[in-house]
Amino acid sequence: MDAISPRRWRALIVLAAAQFMVIMDTSIIGVALPDIQRDLGFTQSGLQWVFNAYVIAFGGLLLLGGRLSDLLGARKVFTAGWIILIAGSAIAAAAGDAWVEIAGRGVQGIGGALIAPASMTLLMMLFGHDRRELGKAMALYGAAAPAGGTAGVFLGGVIAEYLSWPWVFIVYIPIGVATLLAVPALLPAVGGRRGTVDVLGAVAVTAGIALAVFAIVRAPEQGWTSAATSLELAGAVALLVLFLLVQRAVRAPLMPLGIWRTPGLATANLAMALLGAAWIPMWYFLNLYLQQVLGYGAFAGGAALLPMTVTIMIFMIGVTARLLGRFGAKPLIVIGLLVLAAGVAGLSLVRAEGVFAVDVLPASLVAAAGMSLAYIPAMMSAMSGVRPEESGLASGIVNTTYQVGSALGLAVMTAIATSRGAAELGDAARLTGGFQAAFAGAGIIAAGGAVLSLLLMRAPKAATTEGAEPAGDISRNR
Repeated sequence: MDAISPRRWRALIVLAAAQFMVIMDTSIIGVALPDIQRDLGFTQSGLQWVFNAYVIAFGGLLLLGGRLSDLLGARKVFTAGWIILIAGSAIAAAAGDAWVEIAGRGVQGIGGALIAPASMTLLMMLFGHDRRELGKAMALYGAAAPAGGTAGVFLGGVIAEYLSWPWVFIVYIPIGVATLLAVPALLPAVGGRRGTVDVLGAVAVTAGIALAVFAIVRAPEQGWTSAATSLELAGAVALLVLFLLVQRAVRAPLMPLGIWRTPGLATANLAMALLGAAWIPMWYFLNLYLQQVLGYGAFAGGAALLPMTVTIMIFMIGVTARLLGRFGAKPLIVIGLLVLAAGVAGLSLVRAEGVFAVDVLPASLVAAAGMSLAYIPAMMSAMSGVRPEESGLASGIVNTTYQVGSALGLAVMTAIATSRGAAELGDAARLTGGFQAAFAGAGIIAAGGAVLSLLLMRAPKAATTEGAEPAGDISRNR
C-alpha cells in the first residue's frame, strides 16, 4: 500500500481489539472451568483440553495462517478468521457434551490462527511508512496481547459470577460481528500473490506440536519414563523432523527455511518462547493460588489481577516504546526477562496463610513490568529484518513460538506443581508448596532466557539517521 491511510489509527483500534480478543480467548475460560466440568461431564484430567484445544489449534496453525495471509491477502484472511472464530464460539456456547465443547474450542483456535498473522501484516502495511508511528502502533498492538490474557481472567470472573459459563463464548459473537462491519471501511485491501499451500507441512507441524503438548500433559499420569510417554514424544519429534524435511523438498514450503538466515530472527523467537514459558505458568498458578489458597471467588480473583493489567498497559504504551527507541531491543529483552524472573521468584515465597497486599501484589507488579519490557522488543526483533512480503510468515513464526513456549511451559510447570502437592485440593499447605515450585520453575526459565539473550543476541549497531531507516529495520540494533 503506497498511500498513507488517514484512517490508520482507527484501523489500529480494530487490529488491537482483535489481538486482545484472540489472546483473551486463552484465559477467559479459566474461572468458568468448574461449571463447564459439572455441566458437560468432563473428567478431572480431561478438563484441561478446554484450554489446550484452543492453544494447540492456535499455535499449530499460525504458520499456515501467515502463509495464507501472504498468498490470499491479509484483509481476506482477517475476515475469514473472524467468521471462523464466531462459528467456534457459537459451537462452544451451545455444547451439550465434552467433545462438542473441545471441538468448538478447536474451531476458535483456527480462527485465531488466521486473525493474528493477518493483523500483523495489516499493521505493517498501515504504519510501515514511518518508524516512529510504527513503534507507537506496535506498542499499542503489543499491549493488547498480555492485557487480553490478564483481562480475560477478570471478565471470565464477572461472567461466571453473574451470568453462566456459555456467556464466556457468546461475548465473542457481537464483538466479531462489529469487527466484520468495520473491516471494509478501515482496513486496506492488501493484494495476495500467486503460490500454493503446503498442506503436508501444515499437517505435520500442527500434529507434531499437538502430540508434544499431549505427551507432556499426560506424562505426570503415565510417568515420564513410561513407554507411552516415550512413544508420544518420539512421535512428536518424528513429525517435526518430517515437517523440516518437507520444507526442504517442496517448491512452495509453509516455512521457507531460508527465513532463518534473517539476522536476529532465531534469537528473538527463542526469547519469545521462553517469555511465554515463564509468563503463562505464572499467570495460571497465580489465579489458582488466589482462588484455592486465599479463598477468592471468581470475581475477586479476576479483580486481583487488574493491577497487573494496568501495569502492563502503562509500561507498554508509555515506557517500553520510548526505551526501545533509545536503547534498542537487546537491553530491554535481557532486563525485562531478569525483572520477570525477580517477580516470579518473589511469588515463589507465597504462604498458605498469605495476604494479597504482601504475598502477591508487589511481586506480581514486578513480573508484569518485566513482561512489558521484554514483549514488544522481542516481537519487533523477530519481525524487523524480514522482507515485507514475508511479514505474515514472520508473524506466524513468532506467535507460534510464543504459544508453543506457553503451552510447553505450562505443561512442565503443571507436572512439577502436581508432584509437589498442587493436586491436593483442600490442603492449603500442600497446594502452596506445589504452586511455589511452579513459580520457582517459571523464574528459572525467565532467568535462563535473559542469559541466553545476553549471550546470543547480536550486539547493537549504531542507528541510522532518524527517518531514513527502512520501516522493516526499526529494531535492527538488537
